[in-house]
Amino acid sequence: MQRSRRGGARPAAARTTARPARDALAVALTLLLATLLGACGISTASPSPAATVAASPTVAPTATPSPTPTPLPTPQFTNPADPELSALIPTEIAGVEVQVPPVDEFSYTPGDFAEAYGDLGLRFTALQVAYVPRPRSLSLFAARVSPPAVRTADLEPYLATAGRYVGIDGLVRDAWELKTIDGGMVWVRPEDHATAANTMIYTWAAEDYVFLMIGVDDELNQAMFAALPGEAAPSPTPAPSRSPASTGASPSQSAGETAAPS
Repeated sequence: MQRSRRGGARPAAARTTARPARDALAVALTLLLATLLGACGISTASPSPAATVAASPTVAPTATPSPTPTPLPTPQFTNPADPELSALIPTEIAGVEVQVPPVDEFSYTPGDFAEAYGDLGLRFTALQVAYVPRPRSLSLFAARVSPPAVRTADLEPYLATAGRYVGIDGLVRDAWELKTIDGGMVWVRPEDHATAANTMIYTWAAEDYVFLMIGVDDELNQAMFAALPGEAAPSPTPAPSRSPASTGASPSQSAGETAAPS
């Protein structure tokens, strides 16, 4: 038996049994630590933002459609037959023959006539001409106009060019007057030093028609104007009647009676 440092003695069997127990405990602790470390090392990998974006379907942006501009009117250089327009023109006025030729017998088109009426002329869709042949004392141009309706007052910006279209140069606005003839509104330009004797020019509108006429015979001019559609002149507004109260007179005085002096 060995003696301990304190003088006591330990049995050999006790020393042999304690060492294996310590070794087993150390192994168990080592295994437990390895297990814990392994468990801590396991992690669920989150998908990276790049991977998420790549996995999402790509949606192309929807293009905003551009508004389609409304096509502007352009001069029409073909002249389709318009029987209704031709039928407006009488074949005789004041006992004189009027020629109304078919559209294939004259070379004018709505686009040609448009020169006389600027922007408004771009809306002309058909043209009919007429004239008094013997003597050549009257010429008429009649055009159909696409909506909206035209009023005679709307023709004012085009008076000078309308005059030039029938061969009168050097026209000024002051030469034209808006008149009422036979109950209808019409622009009239009388003769002056720039025109032949007795020459009169007329232009007027009737909703979807525009007319331009030049003539040297007043009777024929008036007859043709009266035979064609036109814009009725506005009815005059009646003047308000003056009541006796507004004048301060008694009813007998307002009737023309003179009061007896007091």
